[in-house]
This record gives sequence, C-alpha cells and structure tokens, in this order.
Amino acid sequence: MSAPGAPRVQTVLGPVDPSTLGFTLPHEHTAIALWQIPNRWDYWELTRDEPIITIELAAFRDAGGSTLVDLTLPGVGRDPAWLVRLARASNLNLVMGCGWYREAYYPAEARIDRRSVEDLADELVREAGDGLAVAGLDAPVRPGIIGEIGTDKPWLSALEERVHRAAARASRQTGLAITTHAVMSDVGIAQLTVFDDEGADLSRVVIGHADSYPVLDHYLEIIRRGANLEFDFLGMSFTPQERLGEPRIVDLVLELLSRGHADRLFLSQDVCHNSQLRHYEGNGYTYLQDRFLPRLHDRGVSEAEIEQLTVANPRRILTIG
Repeated sequence: MSAPGAPRVQTVLGPVDPSTLGFTLPHEHTAIALWQIPNRWDYWELTRDEPIITIELAAFRDAGGSTLVDLTLPGVGRDPAWLVRLARASNLNLVMGCGWYREAYYPAEARIDRRSVEDLADELVREAGDGLAVAGLDAPVRPGIIGEIGTDKPWLSALEERVHRAAARASRQTGLAITTHAVMSDVGIAQLTVFDDEGADLSRVVIGHADSYPVLDHYLEIIRRGANLEFDFLGMSFTPQERLGEPRIVDLVLELLSRGHADRLFLSQDVCHNSQLRHYEGNGYTYLQDRFLPRLHDRGVSEAEIEQLTVANPRRILTIG
C-alpha cells in the first residue's frame, strides 16, 4: 500500500506504490456485453465466467504480468465486486475505469441527455473520492482512470461531447488520466480538442485503438498536441485488417520509436470477446509477451524501449498525485 498523500496507483484493492507496478496491460476487459443494444446484432460479449477468466489472468501473471486496466464501464457490465474477486484470485493489480463509454451504450439511468456537463463531472469526482460501496466489502472500490471514453462514429455526437467535457473536468480535479475509444478514423483529434478546450492536461490523455487507423501523420499530430497513443488491437483477428495488418503496425511503431517518441506509446490487446481467450483457442492476455514483443525485439527494439512501453509509460499514466 502507498502512504497517505503519496503518489499512488489506485487499484480495486486500494492504492499501491507506483514503483511496484511491473508489466501492465493498459486497455483490457475481464467481462463486457455489447450485443444487448437495440438494432445491434454482432453478439459481442466477453462472458462473466469466473473460473475461466481467473485461469486466463493467471497465465498473464505467469508470463510476467503485474497489472491490468479493466475499462468496462456502466452500461456494458462494470462490476466492482467482480474485479475485487479477480484481483484477489489472480494476485494482479486490477485498475477500474469510470465514466460512460459511447452514445449507443450510455445506460438510461445515467440520464446523459438530461444532465449538465458539470453534473456529470461532479459524479466522476465523487466516485474517484468516495468510491463505490460493494456489499460484503469493508472499503469502497475506487476507479484508477477515466475511460474508456468513446465515440460511436468518426465524430463526436452532442451527447458524447458532453461526456468528453465532463471527463476533462473530472481529470483536472482528480488527477486521473483519461483513456479513449477512437476507431478507424482521426476522431481522436476531435477528442483532444474538447479535452484541450476544458483545460485537461493532454499529457495524461491516451487516444486508444490507434492501430485501427494506421496513419503516421495522425499519430504525429496526437503527439504534437502533447497526448499519447495506444496500439491496443494487437492480436485481434476479427477482420482482414487485424489479421493481416500487424506488419504495418510494427513498421509504424518502429518509425515512432526512431523519432524519439517511446515515452508516448502504449501497447495492449483489448480482450473483449470470448474467442480471444486461450480457453477458446485465442491469444488470451499474453499476446504481447508471446508474439508481439518478440517481433519488436527481432526488429531491433531494445529491452529498455520495451520496458518503457510496457512498464514506465503505464506507470506514469496511472500514477495519481
């Protein structure tokens, strides 16, 4: 545990000293349901199967993993008690996100369309400070990051802009970093513009799913604005781009490293579907260790750079205070 008032990383079991964080996956899920939304028929789900997920997390720990950030939010299955049980069973640091995902998945009870930006921000600030009471637990469970805050399309809807502004204001007040969902477009720039308008510290913003939009100039603009980018579809195989596009992603990562941007890059796998689990012949939570990082190493990426990407950068973004 970290000392009161000291820099800390907030896990579901309480604050920990940032120096104790090792290999970290900054964008994952341990259970999520996306197929319950009307007029969406993709049956996208990572089933809440505790024995299977516990084994999957143990494999990550045995491969050298230390910390996993679960970005499942209200409306798609966030469950603090579930995360506490997994953290205790796996002996991993599990970090919980907060906020609202993207418009199609905003829970009705959140009343996003009827509340002000300030009211939404106040809710996030209260949650960060007071935590969430969970039956049977002595202490409340607090989030350690805001996100994933997303857009459903290549633009921000009016309601999504409201949530982004609330996230920025809450980040300013709490010190929590923001991590986003921004797919197949340059919408991450629009996200950054809103965060910047609200005075958020862009060095504490991670624009997610960068590998779904493999455009170097887009990456460089995110970095120019002072933010970070995350390649977190690594190991996915749902589309031809994901199955066949990784060599290009490796080239882009190498280009960014050659330009001196190692401190702005994050790597993860976004496990969010049953088929991604080892139990169902997927990669589980160990694709980085098993496949992707060896490929980087074979292309000349140093151990120091790999540690920067997988340990130092997540530690920086998760450290509060």
